[in-house]
Amino acid sequence: MKRIRNLTVDMVSQTLSVTYADNELSTFPLYTPEAFQAISRLWIKTGWAAKYSYNFSWMGRPVIQLPEDLLMAQELIHKVQPRVIIETGIAHGGSSVFYASLFEILGHGRVISIDIEIRPHNREAIEEPPLKRRITLIERSSIVPETLEEVRSLISPNEKVMVVLDSNHTREHVQRV
Repeated sequence: MKRIRNLTVDMVSQTLSVTYADNELSTFPLYTPEAFQAISRLWIKTGWAAKYSYNFSWMGRPVIQLPEDLLMAQELIHKVQPRVIIETGIAHGGSSVFYASLFEILGHGRVISIDIEIRPHNREAIEEPPLKRRITLIERSSIVPETLEEVRSLISPNEKVMVVLDSNHTREHVQRV
């Protein structure tokens, strides 16, 4: 995906001109998938820089996710039907509560949430009923062998598992175990 250097919207001609980092210029009709994609990339980049994702919560817990991402996660969970979600990095616990509430609606499943530090007030809020029974918190680095051993001990061989890495984790980071 090419880096965008400049976007120009012309509302009179209803076009979007995109100048890429290599100075290539493309012009699209404004109401097309190509224009939408370019504008969306800028919106997401600007939103993350402005900490837009910090404006949302799920059942009172800050979720630090875009609502669109939560909706897509719900669609993926419904399609894949995991019995366990392992998430690395939980911050305030909003995503833990989100996944657990989806499992509560589905009538099955649980969340294993791992973070190097879980602040006491966040732990207390995450572990409130009725979702406490669906959430296991592990306070330790996600890449140390002890964590991997503990997570393995919590999952049956026949359970379908989905792993969600937070924005500070990469596949390479987590696979260093």
